[in-house]
Amino acid sequence: MQDSGEELAKFSTCDVADGLLNLHSIVDGGYFPNLTQYSQRSKVSVVGRAYTVLFAPVDDPRPAVNYIDAISKGCFLVIALSKELQTPYAPYVKVTQACYGGLMSTRAKYQGAVGSVIFGRVRDIEEHRALEYPVFSYGLGACAPKMAIKPVAINVPLEILCIDGADKIIKPADYIVGDEHGVVRIPGDMDMAALLEYMKTSVEADELVVQDINAGVPAKQAQKERREVLQRFL
Repeated sequence: MQDSGEELAKFSTCDVADGLLNLHSIVDGGYFPNLTQYSQRSKVSVVGRAYTVLFAPVDDPRPAVNYIDAISKGCFLVIALSKELQTPYAPYVKVTQACYGGLMSTRAKYQGAVGSVIFGRVRDIEEHRALEYPVFSYGLGACAPKMAIKPVAINVPLEILCIDGADKIIKPADYIVGDEHGVVRIPGDMDMAALLEYMKTSVEADELVVQDINAGVPAKQAQKERREVLQRFL
């Protein structure tokens, strides 16, 4: 079997979210809302293992760390702010400074990272696009972060505050899948073979649903009949 990341890249975040919802009863399908892909969109999904970085207030007692030069090939860089800097409502973070820019994407791409997701603000949009490097974030900024926040930890669990008041956790080595819909997380210890088989079968079933609808079959009937094959996974 091919590497799971290569196989996952064949599916959209919608396919992955459906798989996590239907096969594992993950209510939100692993989806992180409010992220936008500000860089050039890729033709396939962006997939990699999470390389996590935590940013904290500049007066945090922990020293700043150099995270960008330790990135490994094939990882998906994930940056989040400490919880006290987050808010469940737009703009989702309390700082206006960007914590990620074009030079970081330049280095990340050179190191072999597949993309970056920033639970905060980014800047230098044209640089990311020129690199053809995928970048997702909550929003944009112009000012550098050095007077407000700093990176303090690498490869630690990241807590993301969401609108329902719950925290979502991204752990190092979780799979991150991104496309124009946003970003979905797959737990790193999940049975990937079973998930991939379910998604493949589900996509094939929906392709048949489309054919049936175009042939005049009512949508509800087509879905019921074609998706019956998925019951063997449940």
